[in-house]
Amino acid sequence: MSDLENLKTRLKIAKSKLQKNKSENTDKKGIFLGNAFKLGTELIAAVIVGTIIGFILDNWFGTKPLLIIIFFFFGAAAGIINVIKTAKRMQKDIK
Repeated sequence: MSDLENLKTRLKIAKSKLQKNKSENTDKKGIFLGNAFKLGTELIAAVIVGTIIGFILDNWFGTKPLLIIIFFFFGAAAGIINVIKTAKRMQKDIK
C-alpha cells in the first residue's frame, strides 16, 4: 500500500510541475508576440510616414514620383534603425 501512495504523491508533484511550466510558457509566448508586433508596427509606421511625407512634398513641388521614392527609402532606413534600437533595448531589459 505504501508503494501505491508513494506513486500517487509523485504523480501529483509531477502534475503540479507540468502545470506550472505550462503557465510560464504561455506568459512568455504572449510577451514575445507583443514584442514582435511592436517591432513590426514600428517598421511599417516609419515607411508609411516617409511615403506620405514624400507624397505631400511631390504634390507641393510638382516632382511626382521622385520625392515619394526618396522618402520611402528614408522611411525604410529610419524604420530599420528604430527596430534595431528597440531590439537592443528589449535584449538589455531581459538580461
